[in-house]
Amino acid sequence: MASALAKGFVSQNAIQADQLFAFDISEQARDTFQQQTGGTILESHAQLLQRSSIIFLAVKPQVLPDVAADLASGLSEDQLVVSIAAGVTLSQLECLLRQHQQVIRIMPNTPALVGAGAAGMSCATAVTKQKRDYVLQLMKTVGVCHEVEESLLDAVTGLSGSGPAYIFQVIEALSDGGVKEGLPRAVATELAAQTVLGAAKMVLETGEHPGSLKDAVASPAGTTIAAIAALERGGLRAAVIDAVQTAANRSRELSQS
Repeated sequence: MASALAKGFVSQNAIQADQLFAFDISEQARDTFQQQTGGTILESHAQLLQRSSIIFLAVKPQVLPDVAADLASGLSEDQLVVSIAAGVTLSQLECLLRQHQQVIRIMPNTPALVGAGAAGMSCATAVTKQKRDYVLQLMKTVGVCHEVEESLLDAVTGLSGSGPAYIFQVIEALSDGGVKEGLPRAVATELAAQTVLGAAKMVLETGEHPGSLKDAVASPAGTTIAAIAALERGGLRAAVIDAVQTAANRSRELSQS
């Protein structure tokens, strides 16, 4: 996720590659970050703190306590810490950073890599409007970002944070259907992906309710309404709603562990 965000920032000219610095104990992660972003890999968290005014904590929730402990002693009052760790609350983050109050939580998703991300953001009360606005605008360079109450970030996690995985499965299933009907795999996958892209673009650009757009495609006694009936029999909508709730509940569990 760190590489996806950073590459998105650079490709959208929000940040120059020479302004990016990173540290990770994983050699593979370091190599990936450098190759994808052109940023500079440093040798320690201490070096990272010396070179950065904003620090993104792009680590798993289980790893965050150790990373935060390593950073806490070197943080200055003015340095901003942005965490993308699912389930770790602002108060928990402040505690892990020894009461450092300049903290923001963001739940992004991987399409930020191609400038089409969807994210939610919540800020600690001590964060200045200038810093809040800067991070919000930075995230908007790689997609959509909404500032929400922290209590809603679990819902963001379940919807857009994990959502790309749901849609990848939908694209794969559409492609499988095309292949079953005789289309070559490459053709079926491209048609499936473009169909999802086009449908999403229509929702965003027309502002119409998805149900209205669906109705416009579904002619009486036609092929589409027959297919929609099949999706209803298969419980597609209920399964997707359940997936969002399940991921959101898992995010809540992480905050309590």
